[in-house]
Amino acid sequence: MDDYLGMAGLILILAGWLVEFYDVLRSKKEAVPLSFAVLYGSGSLLLTIHSINIGDMVFVVLNAAAMLIAIANIAFSLARKKKKK
Repeated sequence: MDDYLGMAGLILILAGWLVEFYDVLRSKKEAVPLSFAVLYGSGSLLLTIHSINIGDMVFVVLNAAAMLIAIANIAFSLARKKKKK
């Protein structure tokens, strides 16, 4: 039962992040400050490593996806700043 709850939570959280990222791409506006994205991505990387070490696949997937979304937000933010110059 716990695996189903974990997977349901994983799906809902990822869906929320993907909706938010899609809105950023669609509006072409930064929704997440760069400093937040860097800290969030770094934290997600460390949590991914921790999840691998303890063998918790739900959190490996969740934290790895969070890290990838943070990286995408960082890339989007840097590309917009470069474009403005």
